[in-house]
Amino acid sequence: MSGGVGPSNDISLPKNENFHHTKSQSHQQYRGIFSFGQLNMLAIIIVFSSSGMVSLEDFSFVLFSLIYIFFLSKIAFPKISPQTNPPIFNNKILNLYVSVGALIGLFLPIAYIFEGIYEGDKEGIKAAAPHVFLLASQVFMEGVTFNDKFSLPIRVFVPVFYNSRRVFTIMEWLTSEISKVDQAEYGGNMRRVNMGRGLAAANMVFWCYNLFGFLLPVYLPKAFKTYYGGKSND
Repeated sequence: MSGGVGPSNDISLPKNENFHHTKSQSHQQYRGIFSFGQLNMLAIIIVFSSSGMVSLEDFSFVLFSLIYIFFLSKIAFPKISPQTNPPIFNNKILNLYVSVGALIGLFLPIAYIFEGIYEGDKEGIKAAAPHVFLLASQVFMEGVTFNDKFSLPIRVFVPVFYNSRRVFTIMEWLTSEISKVDQAEYGGNMRRVNMGRGLAAANMVFWCYNLFGFLLPVYLPKAFKTYYGGKSND
């Protein structure tokens, strides 16, 4: 990830997602069409979509992002050099940051959703699913843009675009968890209620910081500086 959750050569979720961090450029040469991490995210996307946990609005958002990314790559931010995009960051702390984001944003919510299926917590599943679906889609899209066919601004666009959208889905998730009163809504398990509230709050804090404290003030300026610096040199 990249601060978004994808290949870590720039910034994102564990290794094969663009969380928005930095992997060595050698990792950009994927085997086949998709990397192993992308295939995992694609599996999550398919499972969530086929199970009816994804709204038409969220699905349309992902489809629009795919179309818009290719539009921007051709019109606004084309590749200006045949050379490989230079890494923006290469820091062990950022790799740890990406791993924490993957844990809080993907793995724990997925576990929470599966437990909800067992507990019969339909409200909890419904509230948490949009965030997981969008984050998995973000990681997948970061993998798509993390190659030599796309410029740095396009790689920046994906996590910023998705993170901005997910802040609202997490807010809805947190509101749903806080408003739980009737035991029938969550299977009568107060431990699960507290876990859902804590997980939703942790995601709100982490992803708000990721957007407003890292992507916009740090990653975005560095990426544009590198892009336009190379453009002026040409």
